[in-house]
Amino acid sequence: MRWSGLLGFALGGFFDGILLHQILQWHHLLSLVPGMVDLRVQILWDGYFHALMYGLAALALWGLWRARGQAAAAAATLGMVLAGFGAWHVVDALLSHWLLGIHRIRLDSPAPLAWDLGWMAGFGLVPILIGWRLLRRPGRGGPPPAVLVSVLGAIAALGGIWAAQPPEGQPFATIVFAPGVHPEDALAHAGLGDAQVVWMDPLSQVTVARLGDGNPWPLYLAGALLVSGAGTPPGCFAWTKV
Repeated sequence: MRWSGLLGFALGGFFDGILLHQILQWHHLLSLVPGMVDLRVQILWDGYFHALMYGLAALALWGLWRARGQAAAAAATLGMVLAGFGAWHVVDALLSHWLLGIHRIRLDSPAPLAWDLGWMAGFGLVPILIGWRLLRRPGRGGPPPAVLVSVLGAIAALGGIWAAQPPEGQPFATIVFAPGVHPEDALAHAGLGDAQVVWMDPLSQVTVARLGDGNPWPLYLAGALLVSGAGTPPGCFAWTKV
């Protein structure tokens, strides 16, 4: 059952990163670390965070596969997944929010502690309590563990696809260029010479542009590393509010 708990822990990290870093954009992993003002660096560390969660999830799935012949009851498996999910949020609150202080749940709130406590209670303690109750009743039946894992994987995949979609009415694309690539030259090379650059960072590596009806895919051939809305798998990039 420890592998189920590890899978829940990884899913808790994905939930945190996709919802808070990307969709709501309340904070990044290192938002409160001194000197971490470069958006490109913030995005990079969010990517490292998601890569770690991918690794933990892969390890958990490998462990579940190896133990498939000794699988516990479905209720116990689900209970451990929920307990692991809640454990992530408790660990994140204690370590990231309060001990290290690298970010808070909502940076723009006049009462950040209230958000930290509410988030930990709702997404940390409540799932742990539900998981504990399920673990006390492992013989209740339900779908087999393989089905539960498949459903959770499908939900995660669909959530990633949804998170990559631009919000309605969003006319801007955020582009990360490789070092040494000038944004306006790259746009012209990609056939987007009419695109309007509305912002770029001091290093000219992160650019926000209005592409209009232009096709963003050629930007990858012109030196772009990531282009929001162009189908790239790194969900930690997503869309940036302007």
